[in-house]
Amino acid sequence: MSIFIGGAWPYANGSLHLGHVAALLPGDILARYYRLKGEDVLYVSGSDCNGTPISIRANQEGTTVKAIANRYHEEFEACFQELGFTYDLYTRTDSEAHHQAVQHLFLTLQANGYLYTKKIEQAYCPVDKQFLPDRFVEGICPVCGAKARGDQCDNCSTILDPLELLEKQCKICGTAPEIRKTEHFYYQFSAFQKQLEHFVEQAEAAGTWRDNALQLTKRYLQEGVPDRAVTRDLPNGIDVPIAGYDGKKIYVWIEAVAGYYTASLVWAQQNGQALEKWWPARTRAYYVHGKDNIPFHTIIWPAILMGAHNEALPTHIVSNEYLTLEKRKLSTSQNWAVWVPDFLERYDADSLRYFLTINAPENHDADFSWREFIYSHNGELLGAFANFVNRNLKFIAKSFDGNVPQAPIDVAIYHRVAVLYEKAGQLIENGHLKQALELIFEDVRAGNRYFDEAQPWRTLTEAPEQCAKTLATCVFLIENLAQLLQPFIPFACEKLKRMLAIEANGWQMISTLPAVVQQVQPLYQRIDLAKIDEELQRLQNNVK
Repeated sequence: MSIFIGGAWPYANGSLHLGHVAALLPGDILARYYRLKGEDVLYVSGSDCNGTPISIRANQEGTTVKAIANRYHEEFEACFQELGFTYDLYTRTDSEAHHQAVQHLFLTLQANGYLYTKKIEQAYCPVDKQFLPDRFVEGICPVCGAKARGDQCDNCSTILDPLELLEKQCKICGTAPEIRKTEHFYYQFSAFQKQLEHFVEQAEAAGTWRDNALQLTKRYLQEGVPDRAVTRDLPNGIDVPIAGYDGKKIYVWIEAVAGYYTASLVWAQQNGQALEKWWPARTRAYYVHGKDNIPFHTIIWPAILMGAHNEALPTHIVSNEYLTLEKRKLSTSQNWAVWVPDFLERYDADSLRYFLTINAPENHDADFSWREFIYSHNGELLGAFANFVNRNLKFIAKSFDGNVPQAPIDVAIYHRVAVLYEKAGQLIENGHLKQALELIFEDVRAGNRYFDEAQPWRTLTEAPEQCAKTLATCVFLIENLAQLLQPFIPFACEKLKRMLAIEANGWQMISTLPAVVQQVQPLYQRIDLAKIDEELQRLQNNVK
């Protein structure tokens, strides 16, 4: 089976924060899981280097779009590597390959009859002397009354046109923009209304989309899918490849979402593989992103694929709700955020991966609090999992000279682990990653109870055969946990595999015990509870 996984493309206009990680982490968990199963996986993403937010940042800093994009793209690559993300290709939208592929897609859509030109009114700033891209216009959402950008209201998820905003202002200088005429290409999204309705009905029947994606997409379809301008007067981006339209750029409606396809194309060329392996209708295609990106993945991108006669539509939508911080909405403008580069200087990536999965905003908003994060690390990762590993392996090192007792495994635990692979795997495939991790940790806690009740420190002399069976069973559970938890907390699992010299690497039960325990090393260190107040103070000190 071919598995395609596309992670949303973060704008290269500022550092990643924990909200980005919460939204994107499911993609890596899925990729690791399917690779363990032995499936063919292509996992891609990249930095959005053509977006309006980058132009805004460049204007603010008095530098170039390229300098901003380079700075944050390199930072993103380093952060994702430290977090353990296993992208097959992490690229960028300002690459020549992406530009050429998007222009080819644009011409394909035109040849297929889905593009037309239209003179429209657009916001123009008389001070900055330029037409304003959607995100350069800010104002009040006409639907809910919240402050909104010109492309979308984050409060009510309404997709907007800048001219619909009330009390419009130029984001660059704050001036009320003029309305002037300009000409742009429009894409006939409306032509795919019926096909999109059928597409969503199939997804709902299959149960492969998160509920928020289904409900929001059905709302958009009920309102009717309007045609949208797919070119803009932008300062940077991909040129429209048609004579007479100099200065016009292909807009995000086509350009950014096409990155999944263009990245696949580049990877296939670099690795001498056929692109068709990853883009036929039978591919299982996961799209991983946050709630604010739902319509781009469930309406915009599918409609573009339909217009290009490409049948590889999204099959699985893994769309998280929002992550709040200390019960408050994240705000990059106010610096109310935990920035990933800063976080990784002080804490383990596994600790974050665990916390953001076990507390994932899968069905409703979830909160990151420093208290809960540190208690989660100390109580669950260290106190339950690492403690179970440490107490068993150190006991064997001390009492058996590191030789693992080759005794029968407890039958009930043996069968429980066999079933666990099947149950957890099914949950992961359906995008229920939180439930899968909870299920696996039930066995971690069950292992601790088994060890406590069996009391190997007592049976070591009183009933040696029983002691050997207890430790053999616990090692059996530990080596399988190293497999089962690998998609979630890969760094500790790699340490554990080295300690037990485990060579197996798949999503199937290991039934052969290792011969010896290598040098036992702690998987995690305890985090001092004083860090809670330190981090809260740091957060408050940084607020603008």
